[in-house]
Amino acid sequence: MSIHYTLAYFSINKFLGIPALASEHGEMVDHMLELVHWFMLVLFIGWSTFLVVVFTKFRKERQAKADYHGVRGHATTHIELGVVIVEIILLLGFAFPLWAERADDLPTGADVLKMRAVGEKFVWNFQYPGLDGTLGGMDMKYIDVASRNTIGRDMKDPNGKDDFVKGGTMTIPINRPVIVEITSKDVIHNLCLTPMRMAQDATPGVKAHFWFKPTKTGKWDIICGQLCGPGHSGMKATLEVLEQKDFDDFMKENGEEARKAAAAPAK
Repeated sequence: MSIHYTLAYFSINKFLGIPALASEHGEMVDHMLELVHWFMLVLFIGWSTFLVVVFTKFRKERQAKADYHGVRGHATTHIELGVVIVEIILLLGFAFPLWAERADDLPTGADVLKMRAVGEKFVWNFQYPGLDGTLGGMDMKYIDVASRNTIGRDMKDPNGKDDFVKGGTMTIPINRPVIVEITSKDVIHNLCLTPMRMAQDATPGVKAHFWFKPTKTGKWDIICGQLCGPGHSGMKATLEVLEQKDFDDFMKENGEEARKAAAAPAK
């Protein structure tokens, strides 16, 4: 039995029921999470054993007279120092570099899909770049419910003439990098894409980003990972990953409709 198979067989992630993975970088996240779970298990067993020994050895019947000097050795100090070192390794060696890559080192190229996610009580809206592949601007001051500009698209931006907005479903293609700009209209929300192993706070007045590359087609739930009010539990959407041809059809159909709507004379 290989080491890799043995670790997979005794995976704590699997035992705890971790959701299916559908992104290119997600394996690194799961690996880090597996290390954290094993580390926490070792600490749990170690400190639980220590408590049992202390409660047994130093109970009143065994130690009628209190010892005010406490532990005289340095074993506990060494253990605590070891715990700190492991935590630093997990943070600086795994967590920080991984998140910096997802949030700062954004990909470039013709195959990159750039889109926008806007949260509000209690829905998600997703803006797509249309046929030109370029996402138009947005600002909350442009919000106009009467004209159905619910997220504040800049209708004078030529790059946004064929942009379109879909509420409740985030549709993306497989095997292409996806950059998502995330913001909020009211309070702090959190766009949580569990199968992609990505989550980012949606903060009013702030435009945050993350990126990922889907590796599987399918449909999954999108949840709000930040308590945002009495309707928080119902703030759900759907993440749908399509084959490239199906995604092209989706973009063409909606982009053409948006372009026609933008070209139509105002009533």
